[in-house]
Amino acid sequence: MKRRKFIKNASLTGVGLAVGSALSSCKNKVSEESTSIPTIQNSNTKPILPLVIATWHVEAATAKAMEVLENGGSALDAVEKGCRVEEANEAGQSVGKGGLPDREGNVTLDACIMNKHGDCGAVVYLKDVKHAVSVARKVMEDTPHVMLAGEGAKQFALESGFKEEDLLTEASKKAWEKWKVEAKYKPIINIENHDTIGMLAVDKNGDISGACTTSGLAYKMNGRVGDSPIIGSGLFVDNEIGAAVATGLGEEVVKTVGSFLVVELMRQGKSPQEACEEAIGRIVNKPNSDYKNFQVGYIAVNKKGETGSYSIHQWFSMTKFQDGVNQQIQSDFYNKA
Repeated sequence: MKRRKFIKNASLTGVGLAVGSALSSCKNKVSEESTSIPTIQNSNTKPILPLVIATWHVEAATAKAMEVLENGGSALDAVEKGCRVEEANEAGQSVGKGGLPDREGNVTLDACIMNKHGDCGAVVYLKDVKHAVSVARKVMEDTPHVMLAGEGAKQFALESGFKEEDLLTEASKKAWEKWKVEAKYKPIINIENHDTIGMLAVDKNGDISGACTTSGLAYKMNGRVGDSPIIGSGLFVDNEIGAAVATGLGEEVVKTVGSFLVVELMRQGKSPQEACEEAIGRIVNKPNSDYKNFQVGYIAVNKKGETGSYSIHQWFSMTKFQDGVNQQIQSDFYNKA
């Protein structure tokens, strides 16, 4: 079940901002496609590598990444190729072509990528080029900079050989025109009109890379940028320790530099699961936190091949490809009230 498709179906049954009983009608559909929360691997066992994890239900993307790894490709190649699958998926409406536009009708993309050496690249407010993750990699490898924005990012992409194309599909245009009737901005949990694919890979040598790509908050103010392309917020990789990536309401992730926090907690000895849980705690325990009305989720992996995922509300999921099994795993969550 695709992220936005699930959310759209949930909205039709009266989800609103609640996540408890109002989402129960979707429970059977989700459980048919996913497994229970996994137990963390015994840290004394040898890591089962290679390994790929990603936010949400993106089995085609993780399959592509694993194909790269099994053919001897690097973790960096794997996360780029995996994210490109979703960027080309016009039906997804959350990344790449077909992404939902800002309030002016512009589809603008944000992405970042980070390799085992700590090198990184990012693009923000990129228009008319669907593979933002690949442009981000070009920024990392072919420029002295970390981030390019707006027209400069587009110019660089075109000069680097990327194809210019209209990213606003007919379906996304119709959704935008429908939104304009009331023009409401308040996020709906697990839809929030923004979404992300964040992917982390560990190759057979134990080296880690990560990538994150999104079309951002749908119907956002012109120029808005969230956490996804910001190294340390949307994504962070430390090849000595592990990596983490975030999804959800980006403004809240930025406030706690979430992905960096998860990795630093792992450096202090916490498992990926424990680190994700504490990072969510930093958000919900802030004074005057409005966490009941938005979603944030983290996934993480460490050098031992252990993984973790955690979110504020139910129905966030992680796709994991390891030891021949490519599966969606429902995340544990904080708000069980």
